[in-house]
Amino acid sequence: MIKLGKKILSELLHQIRERGIYLTFLMNLSHFIGMLRGLFYKFIYFRNIKSSIYSLQSNSRIEIFNKKSKVNIGKFVFIRKNASFRIDFNGELNIADYVFINDNCNINCVNRITIGKHTKIAPNVCINDHDHNYKNKTDDHLIRGEVSIGENVWIGSNVVILRNTFIGDNAVIAAGSVVKGNVPANSIFLNKRSNDFIPIYGVTNLAKIK
Repeated sequence: MIKLGKKILSELLHQIRERGIYLTFLMNLSHFIGMLRGLFYKFIYFRNIKSSIYSLQSNSRIEIFNKKSKVNIGKFVFIRKNASFRIDFNGELNIADYVFINDNCNINCVNRITIGKHTKIAPNVCINDHDHNYKNKTDDHLIRGEVSIGENVWIGSNVVILRNTFIGDNAVIAAGSVVKGNVPANSIFLNKRSNDFIPIYGVTNLAKIK
């Protein structure tokens, strides 16, 4: 406990030197309010959420729609603004220690999604462990799968991660990628991009259109 206190004091002094007293106060006030919001969601979903100390910033929300759904959040997870987590059916969302999730991220879980320690997720990332079953008329309108993201993974902005995706430790997912399948550990995943114009009504140079 004394060691933890010394570490916190050292970090505060470092922040004051870098940012100044006033901005350090405002930043840590925001973190404190985020931790209170985390405790609030843990309270209202006390049967579904197991967590340590984590921060849930303004306008971010956790929605749980089934008594069988589970959310496990490790220590010092930091979730920034406007993130949305929806868990339904037998869904199990596991977020390990020290995960950072940036603004406007969406996680939709009906089966299993796991995010490993120290993974960082940039803004506007969408993670789904299911698809809508639009081809077959059955009682279950969902096709369920799994998403597993390893430890120390970096996921760039505007990435979409689809069901049955398994990302190994230390992987990097480039911004704007759509990911489905296996991404090996210690690798970089990049969707090919093209700057070629697609002809529209026989016009091959869009710059000519006025």
